[in-house]
Amino acid sequence: MTGTMMRSMDGEETEIDLRDEGDGEDDGEQQPWKTQLETVLEEEEEDLISTQSDTRPLIDERDPKQINECLKVSFEDVIAEPLSVRSGDRVWIWSHALFEASRVWFYRIITTLLAVPVSIIAGVLFAVLAFIHIWFLTPCVQVVLINTGWLQTLWSGVLDIFILPLCQSIAKCCRGISVRLTQE
Repeated sequence: MTGTMMRSMDGEETEIDLRDEGDGEDDGEQQPWKTQLETVLEEEEEDLISTQSDTRPLIDERDPKQINECLKVSFEDVIAEPLSVRSGDRVWIWSHALFEASRVWFYRIITTLLAVPVSIIAGVLFAVLAFIHIWFLTPCVQVVLINTGWLQTLWSGVLDIFILPLCQSIAKCCRGISVRLTQE
């Protein structure tokens, strides 16, 4: 009995040989089917891990955190004709086709021209922001926190001495109030 099994995982097809050992089509050392499947799964797991590294971006998943969910726009989201006014069917079909084609192709043209420069500018901007945050902002905040520790102690004392007893007294006074709504 000769056969193959196709298994699809993440769009990638894997062929597994399901031939019996007595088929006469020996390729040398024949392993049992389960061992071959485990080997294929281990290879696919290694491939999956290698594609998820930080240095190699995922080609299929370009918005894994759904940041640009609002940009999933279709023709029906932009143009919709009510029942009272309608254009001809051919006009509607051509409008839909031209909308989709122009949206896709102009995006491709613009990204071809501007994606690399904008990426460089964004990388420089985020590097500058990280530098400012790490080397200026965080040390300044730490200096302020160190030098105003006494102010924090004073403020917590004021809250504990004046504000907390006042709020507790108001809470005890209001505890006895109950509101009952009846319908007449």
